Amino acid sequence: MTTDRAEAKLIATAIGAGAFGALFTLATTWYINEKKQEKYNKSKSNDDERGGITRNLSKESYIFNDNERARHIREGQLGRSTSSGTILFPHNHEDKMKKRILHRASVEQENRAPRKSVTVKVPASSANMGPGYDCIGCAVDLWSELTVERADKFEIIATGEGAEEMPKDATNYMVVGVKGAFDAANKPMPLLKYTVHSKIPYARGMGSSSAAIVSGIIAGLVLAGHQLPCWGSEALLQIAASIEGHPDNVAPVIYGGIQLGIHTGARWMTERVPMPPGIQLVMFIPDFVGKTSDARDVLKNDVTREDAAYNISRAAFLVHALCHGQLDNLKYGVQDRMHQPQRGAKLYTYLYPMIEAAEQAGACCAYLSGAGPTVMALTSGASGDIFTQREKERTDWAVANAMIQAGEEVGIKGKLLVTQVAHEGAKVIRADPPFSSGNIHFRDDI
Repeated sequence: MTTDRAEAKLIATAIGAGAFGALFTLATTWYINEKKQEKYNKSKSNDDERGGITRNLSKESYIFNDNERARHIREGQLGRSTSSGTILFPHNHEDKMKKRILHRASVEQENRAPRKSVTVKVPASSANMGPGYDCIGCAVDLWSELTVERADKFEIIATGEGAEEMPKDATNYMVVGVKGAFDAANKPMPLLKYTVHSKIPYARGMGSSSAAIVSGIIAGLVLAGHQLPCWGSEALLQIAASIEGHPDNVAPVIYGGIQLGIHTGARWMTERVPMPPGIQLVMFIPDFVGKTSDARDVLKNDVTREDAAYNISRAAFLVHALCHGQLDNLKYGVQDRMHQPQRGAKLYTYLYPMIEAAEQAGACCAYLSGAGPTVMALTSGASGDIFTQREKERTDWAVANAMIQAGEEVGIKGKLLVTQVAHEGAKVIRADPPFSSGNIHFRDDI
């Protein structure tokens, strides 16, 4: 009997302990859930106070008013919707930039201080690259250096390439670029002195006008103490392309490398195309200038379906060859029917004989640079500093001599210049007052 009561007491104790444990677990779970909800509500409230940075990022992760992209997001064609309505993107670079801006407001405000003077360095560019009419271009390692400073009177001092030919008034693209920057900053443009030294051949299809535009815009932004959004808008590109009319020169000048540009219907957009290593640029630069307006006048207003298909396939083939380093395919990738045959027939009769001579001498490809008259050839085999490398490992010398001879055979004189793609675009190299201060110093103490 005593044993039965002991067992009953033990069972009752076990049941009681189990019940208490269940109640304790339930209470703990409820408490944790309440804390999570409280934390979520607090976070949501903070986001609302900051303008909905987290809550609205998925729907407004772009800065430029790109209505087409916004429509795709609303229709669920971009990203992935969750049950809470949040759209997730694999790479929310713009979101990261917005969050970063919140923590960098004081530094950004300091860098927005107007400057007395600024010096900007910009590269040349080679546009079209065969079939990439008005959309594909590369930055060339030839540079122009522009200094703009506040002054008592307007003045332009030019040395180097194009010093005599370039206009010395407000029509100069440097001035136009500066004005575009001050307009973007919503500030009046002051009297300025411009001092430029250029190594970019003037009016030779090497992007001298785009270099002037971009250098002017950047100089103007620094002088005005104004900064532009990049992620999701590429505002600097918008200003430059609106002045130039197309992105294939200004985009490489801004970003460097080979750039592929499009217009989305709302804004200009560009992406870098990979460049195979060891590539050199061999340029035949005729002694005469080429006017873009004349070069465009010889083009047809209509393009046949056959020619359109030809150029589309060649442009795709060119980008594929560059991306995969298939150098033997470059000569097919730069073939074109939209502008090179017309310009070669009416303006530059030496074009196709020179292209053929360059390729037979070992060039990967050759094409008319921009609207001409320069002919650009790409060669391979460079490694490190070419002046310490055996010449027979490269083809630039053979190609250069072949291009010169081809020009002489048709009575065209010019100079041959060998350089490479500029992988870095426009940059500020001096400013007064400088951006470097305290313990933070930028390259060359800018």
